[in-house]
Amino acid sequence: MPSRNKKAWKMFIVSLAAVMSMSVLAACGDDSKDNAQPKDDSKVVVKYKGGEITEKEFDLEQRMMQFMSPEYAQLLQMDQFKEYLAKQGVTYEYLYSKAGEEAKKAAKTQADDLVKQNKTAMGEEQFKKSLEAQNLTEQDLTNYMLRVLTVMEDQKNKVTEDDIKKEFESKKQDFTTISVRHVLIGFTDAEGKERKEEDALKLAKEVKSKLDKGEDFAKIAKEYSEDPGSKDNGGLYENKEARTWVTEFKEKALTLPLNKISDPVKTDYGYHIMKVESRKEVTYDKLSDTQKESIHNELASLKVDDFMKNELDGLIEKMDLPKSETPPTDDKGTESKDKAPATGEGTKDSEKTEETGK
Repeated sequence: MPSRNKKAWKMFIVSLAAVMSMSVLAACGDDSKDNAQPKDDSKVVVKYKGGEITEKEFDLEQRMMQFMSPEYAQLLQMDQFKEYLAKQGVTYEYLYSKAGEEAKKAAKTQADDLVKQNKTAMGEEQFKKSLEAQNLTEQDLTNYMLRVLTVMEDQKNKVTEDDIKKEFESKKQDFTTISVRHVLIGFTDAEGKERKEEDALKLAKEVKSKLDKGEDFAKIAKEYSEDPGSKDNGGLYENKEARTWVTEFKEKALTLPLNKISDPVKTDYGYHIMKVESRKEVTYDKLSDTQKESIHNELASLKVDDFMKNELDGLIEKMDLPKSETPPTDDKGTESKDKAPATGEGTKDSEKTEETGK
């Protein structure tokens, strides 16, 4: 499904949802680091007003990232990416030191729960093996979660109900509930082979022609669609918020007349033939607690992002990170100068991962 999960890596870590899947330098320096912890006499790689990050701590962060998001491990070969991780680490270390006890207490409960959820989801044996593969402990993971969640809780405490309502009103269309069927003709075929854009468009037009002649949409979707998230359901995504989809798909879902077959709609996934079956706008008083909480989290993330953009450079006094030995490569074995992971489209929107599809 064309979920909103593509954005530059420079923006990807500050949202609360990213805490679950991406990396932040949160594991270095919990409040118990002076208790029975081996002395860290490694080189200081980042020095900032109020603290420092050592080479061992930065190595721990990188190993934590590989545990949390192994699909992005190759980015650690990018010096620019490592620098960003280090700067983000300063952000979370510094903001943690300013956080109140209320935020720390709430984060402790959340961190423990998240670790338990991860362990349950992975299975205890696999969870243990995955940690050991990166030379990590369960306490490392808990510390990691605790630091990030404390910062997020502290920032959430600075967000008011009026802030949440104002944010909703500024983009209320994103919360429109839509039921839409679609057929995806991807830029890769069912065997994973690359498909030329013109070939995908040609096939998409053939699908539209069949639908225009009255053939059953659900049947056509099961036969032609290459979206595993909806194919077996006749191409249907039912009662989903518009904000869960990439821009092109979302805009068409918001504007296409009901029950009209669309022309091919291009996204990064391929070409979509769409039919909107229902569409319902939502007012603020009808938002669920979960929806309000997502806006609340988003605004807290934006506060962290704002700190990184406008205050962080004034704090950093020194940065001397280890350099990468080799550049990352793309799937064809050629050097990739700035290849970004698919992680969303901007920190101003909640990250959704429920319908990743292709």
